Amino acid sequence: MSVFLNILTTVGLIVIAILLFELIIFFHEGGHFVAAKLSGIKVNEFALGMGPKIFSFKRKETTYSLRLFPIGGFCAMEGEDADSENPRAFNNAKIYKRMIVIIAGALMNIILGLIFMGIILAPSEYFTTTTVTDFSPKAYSANSGLEVGDKILSVDGYAVNNSMDLSYALSKIKVQDVDGTEIQIYKQDCCNSLYEAYAKLVNDGTISDDATNNAAFEAVCKGADLINDAQNSKEAYEALQQAVVGLSQTVPNVSITIDAIDIQETRPRYRADIEVQRNGERVKLENVDFVTYVTEDNSEPQMAIDFYLDAKDNNFGNLIVETGSQTVSVVRMVYDSLYGMVTGQYSINDLSGPVGIATVAVEVAQTGLENSGFGEAVNNIIYIMMVITVNLGIVNMLPFPALDGGRFVFLLIEAIFRKPIPRKVEAIVNGVGLALLLILIALITFKDVFKLFM
Repeated sequence: MSVFLNILTTVGLIVIAILLFELIIFFHEGGHFVAAKLSGIKVNEFALGMGPKIFSFKRKETTYSLRLFPIGGFCAMEGEDADSENPRAFNNAKIYKRMIVIIAGALMNIILGLIFMGIILAPSEYFTTTTVTDFSPKAYSANSGLEVGDKILSVDGYAVNNSMDLSYALSKIKVQDVDGTEIQIYKQDCCNSLYEAYAKLVNDGTISDDATNNAAFEAVCKGADLINDAQNSKEAYEALQQAVVGLSQTVPNVSITIDAIDIQETRPRYRADIEVQRNGERVKLENVDFVTYVTEDNSEPQMAIDFYLDAKDNNFGNLIVETGSQTVSVVRMVYDSLYGMVTGQYSINDLSGPVGIATVAVEVAQTGLENSGFGEAVNNIIYIMMVITVNLGIVNMLPFPALDGGRFVFLLIEAIFRKPIPRKVEAIVNGVGLALLLILIALITFKDVFKLFM
């Protein structure tokens, strides 16, 4: 029974994902449709889906249809792809009206992204800010410049306006080998040794009750503060020894020993330059480190966020602000990713097509289902769809042939030279652009399918 229920649940999630994807298409093509109608342009057909018609009806001059394959849709306007003598044809409309019709689809995608973001954020009890409130006892960032009360403004030049910006900026930091003799590296090792001594007492059962654990953890935190305040390695090691004494006092009759600090020529570190607002002033912090560790499989070093952030209540005003701010953050991430593709930071292996997107949607839905239930699974799907609709809105306005952005460029040229580009030339350019897009989609889809069976 449980297997059957899981299958039904998975099918239900897939159906929800398909419906949400078609909602994205509906908003995009609906933007073109509404703008065309308001501009007096004749719309011949408004369709959801591609391929053969499932059903259709005609109201006044427009045919409305639902088609078999839920992978797209279209708004077919009179005179859009071929010249028409109809005075209400697209090609006969004023340039500014045609421009509005072209950009309306992308604009509606961004609006839908705002709606999805609001739905995602509404259930939150609070919103995370970018102001540091505390550190973990072994925080590397605490001994390399970051302080409690700092409001993070940028990471390696990437502006930070909210927690989403901060998460993305931190994810872009690359591991590097740094000088292992630096004082901040030595202090990090001292804090690690202190914390490992505490963790060992917890793991072997020496510390077993809450009162002792709280006292021991407080001693470790105080010791870490002393180590971080040290000006040189001698002071740092003396602070470590003093901290060990403080930890020992919380667990009487237990001997705690600390090994000598191992100094190496180089160390792997996730390191960044960070700008913060501190006491009303903008301060640049260079070479801020974050906890860097290697897992048991000895893979690439990983980064851990070693500080805590302040929070603000979820009220109506904050919800509106966060919805707008985080949607803008998604837009910025899309542009940054596109820039990464152009500059070679990302390759075709980093792209996903319909198959890859569907796979990710199902995976995040199943993760939400396993962790928190059906509601969380739906919420995860909505998040993926929010990213997709914003992506669609931005990518579709790129100045590339066959995309709305390419058509907009043609209109700009027409507006500047007061003469439309010949239809034959436009058709050839758009045809080549479409062919290149289809080839790219085919390659990405092949890659996504191949990954499914790896």
